[in-house]
Amino acid sequence: MSPTLKRVHQIAQRADDLDRAVRFYRDTLGVPFIARFDPPGLAFFDLGNTRLLIEEVAPSALLYLEVDDIEASCGSLAVAGVELVDEPHLIYRDDAGQFGPAGTEEWMASFRDSEQNLLTLVERRTPA
Repeated sequence: MSPTLKRVHQIAQRADDLDRAVRFYRDTLGVPFIARFDPPGLAFFDLGNTRLLIEEVAPSALLYLEVDDIEASCGSLAVAGVELVDEPHLIYRDDAGQFGPAGTEEWMASFRDSEQNLLTLVERRTPA
């Protein structure tokens, strides 16, 4: 019998400099900080009821972060000195309604964190 999976519990992300990474996620992105443990060098954040673990030995992961307004979010990142890898752009329009209301558009923009991990903002725009 297969296990019943409920939700993502935790995501781990690599950090070369834990102090710098904590400042980036806490201060630049505004992700609520939970705790830090030294040693072994772990920092935890609350990423929408999913734990985000930043640690020196974790592999890099690609995080997709949902936002309400991708242009405003990218503007805030630019003010904070974060350079976009990809400007906001339409990824697809869900005409069949497979992931929500038919016609919903999914927009994305990418940037790198302080540790050079790739992160992507996602906005789902429902049809009027």
